[in-house]
Amino acid sequence: MFTGLITEQGTISTVRRAGGIVRLTIHAPRTAPRLAIGESVAINGVCLSVVSTRRGMLTFEAIQETQRLTNLGRLAAGDRVNVEPSLTLSDRLNGHLVLGHIDGLGRIRRRAQQAGEVVVEIQVSRDLRRSLVPKAPIAVDGVSLTVGGRLTPTTLTVFLIPETMRKTTLGDCRVGDAVNIEVDYVAKLIAQFAKPRQQQLTQLLRGVTKRNRHAALD
Repeated sequence: MFTGLITEQGTISTVRRAGGIVRLTIHAPRTAPRLAIGESVAINGVCLSVVSTRRGMLTFEAIQETQRLTNLGRLAAGDRVNVEPSLTLSDRLNGHLVLGHIDGLGRIRRRAQQAGEVVVEIQVSRDLRRSLVPKAPIAVDGVSLTVGGRLTPTTLTVFLIPETMRKTTLGDCRVGDAVNIEVDYVAKLIAQFAKPRQQQLTQLLRGVTKRNRHAALD
């Protein structure tokens, strides 16, 4: 479990592809000394397990499903990534609860400077959009943010303060870039429990409409 507060920006040292697996080695000198093999780390918001650590380097392996659902498979040597180790029981809970399980990819549609902040509009799938409400927490490439008030059927808006732009890779995001999206877990639970009820209500309304049509014909 994570908070969406980035510890440091790591730099991709090497990317090796073999047998469908992408092996990423990341230079993260502040984070690496704290970790052992098997521990969980969020890389651009994706929960991965450390498979090797030495001299400020962390190595991870991303399977095909991870590559399909996230932007990790598109990384190249020299790219920067957001790094956050998992929470411990003694840590303060800032940001919001982030699981590191990506719900889908978004794409930067618009980026604009506005009175000391940067406004970023992100295009997402309609299914993902259904789990979003204004002012709800959201993780974009692992960064804890708040959904802005401007929501459309396929886009959301977030606002980046100077500190966020300085400490995370979102400061360099460009139009067209793919970003990892994780929506609030509570919202996903509510949507899951509400869906059967919504389906039942829809069926009930269809039945009522059908009976009314028959009655009108009679």
